[in-house]
Amino acid sequence: MSGALPSRVFCDAPAKINLALHVTGQRGDGYHDLDTIVAFAMIGDRIVVAEPDDRSSEKRFEITGPFSSMIGVGSDNLVVQAASMFQAAAANVAERPFHLKLEKNLPVAGGLGGGSADAAATLLALAHFHGVERKIDLGQIAKEIGADVPMCLDSRLLRATGTGTDIRRLRNEASYPVVLVNPRIPLSTPDVFKALETKTNPAIDIDDGVFDTAALQGLRNDLQDPAIKLEPQIKDVLALIEDCPGCLFSRMSGSGTTCFGLFGSADDAREAAARVGTARPEWWCAETTLGSWDSSERIRALGSKADIDE
Repeated sequence: MSGALPSRVFCDAPAKINLALHVTGQRGDGYHDLDTIVAFAMIGDRIVVAEPDDRSSEKRFEITGPFSSMIGVGSDNLVVQAASMFQAAAANVAERPFHLKLEKNLPVAGGLGGGSADAAATLLALAHFHGVERKIDLGQIAKEIGADVPMCLDSRLLRATGTGTDIRRLRNEASYPVVLVNPRIPLSTPDVFKALETKTNPAIDIDDGVFDTAALQGLRNDLQDPAIKLEPQIKDVLALIEDCPGCLFSRMSGSGTTCFGLFGSADDAREAAARVGTARPEWWCAETTLGSWDSSERIRALGSKADIDE
């Protein structure tokens, strides 16, 4: 059995983009009710699960990548939490030792759902590494980790309500050219919610079945204004994106500070990214597309029996 399992699994953790985010209320426990439309970028972090070279049972977690210095490897890291919770849930069917690596390519605390995406990718990678995809309820583990983790586990174009765990997929599976820009300034999500003056706002008023970019333009991110109050440079990011030819509209994602611009064509998006990069080379900027990922597209395994047979 163990010989058929992969020795190394790679799982992408795509950036989560809130195309619209309406805050519709606040609960007695302090959590906020949301109504949000989410898409996932074709870029993100990456999780690697691998057999230890020395075959020891000791777990090791390391972080690499351009933003690795901004996060720690302690128990508050969502990757560590996801791995621990997976092992607890799969104790009787997943006993292989493993090493875990996070390639941190996304800005930290930037409204891209990076930690939640990393946790979701960890669950998927560990399940594949142990060959227990059908034996473990990853969705339940994801809910216990955090509100954004279930949607990152799905990584499809979706609408989420409640605290973010009530999810339904949108039927439009189109891809959208986009430019993502972050001024390399982290922003605390609790601080942004605290700065939000009106906690009860109208919900999103669109038909999920006829979702398109024109409908998006009439929506909003209720956290954008309070985030700008805390970090005024976000306004400069939005203005620079909006000034690029071909930009349909720009908006902040999540609780900031990453902003996005949706464009009418991939060529317009590429030219805009070049323009932003020239104007503000100190900022993080990426041109990509938004849409949905199939879970099979996110995972690549090496060293399995199938690899050997090929």
